[in-house]
Amino acid sequence: MLSTGLVAIDATILAAAVPAVVRDLGGLSQFPWLFSVYVLAQAVSIPVYGKLADLVGRKPMLLAGIALFLTGSLLCGLAWSMGALVAFRAVQGLGAGAIQPIGMTIIGDIYSVAERATVQGYVASVWAVSSLVGPTLGGVFADYLSWRWIFLVNLPLGALAAWMLARRFAESPRSASGPARFDVLGSVLLLTGTVALLVALLEGGVLWPWGSVATAALVAGAVVLLGAFVAVERRAAEPVLPLWVFSQRAVSGAMAASLVVGVLLLGLTSYVPLYAQAVLGTGAVVAGFTLAGMTVGWPIAAASAGRLYLRVGFRRTMLLGAGVAVLGGAGLLLVRPDGPVLLLAAPCFVLGLGFGLVASPSVVAAQSSVPWARRGVATGATIFARSLGSAVGVAAFGAVANTVVRARLGHAPSDLESLPADVLGPALDTVWVVAAAISLALFLSALVMPREVHEVAREP
Repeated sequence: MLSTGLVAIDATILAAAVPAVVRDLGGLSQFPWLFSVYVLAQAVSIPVYGKLADLVGRKPMLLAGIALFLTGSLLCGLAWSMGALVAFRAVQGLGAGAIQPIGMTIIGDIYSVAERATVQGYVASVWAVSSLVGPTLGGVFADYLSWRWIFLVNLPLGALAAWMLARRFAESPRSASGPARFDVLGSVLLLTGTVALLVALLEGGVLWPWGSVATAALVAGAVVLLGAFVAVERRAAEPVLPLWVFSQRAVSGAMAASLVVGVLLLGLTSYVPLYAQAVLGTGAVVAGFTLAGMTVGWPIAAASAGRLYLRVGFRRTMLLGAGVAVLGGAGLLLVRPDGPVLLLAAPCFVLGLGFGLVASPSVVAAQSSVPWARRGVATGATIFARSLGSAVGVAAFGAVANTVVRARLGHAPSDLESLPADVLGPALDTVWVVAAAISLALFLSALVMPREVHEVAREP
């Protein structure tokens, strides 16, 4: 949980320090890539680490991920230019891509379904607390010490996590019929195809128009590369992302749920604070606490989800969570420009409750339905789906907001933050409508999950 907390904090700690970084290093036009490149590197590496954890073992791959994350942190702390900082953030992201999925896989290995009912609540709490602490800690470092400590503080904490893992976690050696055969070609095709797709989604409408040659080329390249990836995986002896994850209903149901949660989670994270500040007129702190309702609701629900799925099953728990999320989405439709900020915070809290009742049980169901040798892939595929959903959510909600603004202004906006409230408000009201509609898809993802998920016996 310590290593997971490091990654969770690092995802948010830099946001409050961006002005200080730009003052020191320059490169204002490049700073959005400090976030995008981290997300890209983390997302595309998750399936590879999941497969390697099954082939090589959890412990060595998690230690390698921590080492890579700490190397990236040290280099970020010593960065001499914005370009160097962006490159070193990619190294950090590659390390983070191992830590989250393998950490969750280890939980699936050492705890039974009943025990994970409690442990998943602890892990969700780590993410929630980290999401709240991260921006505050980043602001303190930037204002009173140096923004470089945002990265350097990871070194002692990460070293402690690695030491605890090396000393305390004993992984039994697994018998194998021969040497591990890693799917290099499939990995390369998956990585390059996913990068092309994510760059198109994250930067389309930002660095270039959606209808531009750049967008078309990236999407076409992604289609070709991912199509070749599917063909390679059909013949590979040890596919990096085996196609059985799409036919095994517990895993595919978890992936579908994670995809939808990712769309809503990062999409709303991008626009709730903007609405609170630019339309409702709150300060940055209040806007942050408005969004925090979602990160508080998630662990509350995740902690109780275990008791629910032990009594009524994974599918019914997820259906309940979908219903709660739909109520939260409907609550967004009541938000008004002249209303109190509580009308925005309350639906975020309810959505967080719904996400906790959907996401946590779905991961446990996917892990429980497969043996040890497939658990890394199953967990990695589920988290990979959430990462893809996050990119889709940012792109989709951004396209909706920009389309409405363009219709009202008669031209494309340079940025949303500088728009007057009477223009931005209707655009984000439309985003809330889209979010409410997408929340209905959680019902469909829950229906993919089988009525009963039988736990595969754990290996000694």
